[in-house]
Amino acid sequence: MPDRRRDAKPNETTRRALLGGTLLGTTGLLLGGTAAATTSPPSTRALSIAGTDSWGARPPRSEPVVLARPARKIIVHHTATPNSTDYSRAHAFELARSIQDYHMDHNGWIDTGQHFTLSRGGHLTEGRHHSLAAFDSGGNHVVSAHTSGQNRLAVGIENEGTYNSVAFPGTQYDKLVELCVALCDSYGIESYEIYGHRDFNATGCPGDRLYALLGQLRADVAASVGGDPTGVSWPLLRPGDEGERVRTLQHLLNEHGATLSIDGIYGPATETAVSDFQRSTGAIVDGLAGTQTWNQAVRDRENGDSGPAVRAVQHRLGTTVDGIFGPVTESAVRNFQDGRGLRVDGVVDARTWDELLG
Repeated sequence: MPDRRRDAKPNETTRRALLGGTLLGTTGLLLGGTAAATTSPPSTRALSIAGTDSWGARPPRSEPVVLARPARKIIVHHTATPNSTDYSRAHAFELARSIQDYHMDHNGWIDTGQHFTLSRGGHLTEGRHHSLAAFDSGGNHVVSAHTSGQNRLAVGIENEGTYNSVAFPGTQYDKLVELCVALCDSYGIESYEIYGHRDFNATGCPGDRLYALLGQLRADVAASVGGDPTGVSWPLLRPGDEGERVRTLQHLLNEHGATLSIDGIYGPATETAVSDFQRSTGAIVDGLAGTQTWNQAVRDRENGDSGPAVRAVQHRLGTTVDGIFGPVTESAVRNFQDGRGLRVDGVVDARTWDELLG
């Protein structure tokens, strides 16, 4: 696999019923403040993350699946629990146990849903078993249960608190930057592949105040790992639209099981396929192809892949459309990336898909 940052180159489908207004045994206090904290990029990649043994985790009901490939993106959450003023490590451990209990006993999952949890005091704990080992390896990813449609692709980070109207604490933000830098460095994730839960699913998570910080988070991470931190921006397509963007959407929907004719017309069949896909991935079901639909539909494609998504790439590049990503397609992707000022690695990631859509 190419280096995804440098020029060398079904799962548990739902994860969140809100944890509720009580944590889980802790008394919360909503903090005031109108300005979010800022931080300088971390100067070290060394992180202290308490493993599942350290905080007294229960054994998982069954062994989590570990994929022999790296994570592709990072998704940021908030726990939607009270904004505790207990910043101790002991509280962070209590939080980790409470979340695991809720996910296993209430949601019926095999283990904690997310990979890592960050307390308001800046303490990091491993969530799902084996997440820390996978992170350390840089080449493995634990199938999780934090974002419907993305659990085989993305690292999930739960941030303690509720950030709809309350500012995100500076200590917590600093540690979030540090963790994201380390994850991007280990897995080769680009900073523009840092998202909020609401970018994929019908939810308010991670809260308006924390979500508004994601642009700054990407920039602070990029200051350490390099690259362009600008988030991708998708077109909004609707019934009645026609053209190449609709054709690309139809290919991508077929990649996920639809059987559409590739005619470039957003008619009733395409609208139904969009709604069905949105429903299956936990996105807002409105029949319109917007941010959540595109984020769920696109998948990284590279040499060796095949299928309708590759056909979409080939059609947009003007190469032979055979659905097989071989050397000719890779060369065309590299030329396209070079011409658009993108990272030239031959991998069609979210940024390249965004540019292909025009």
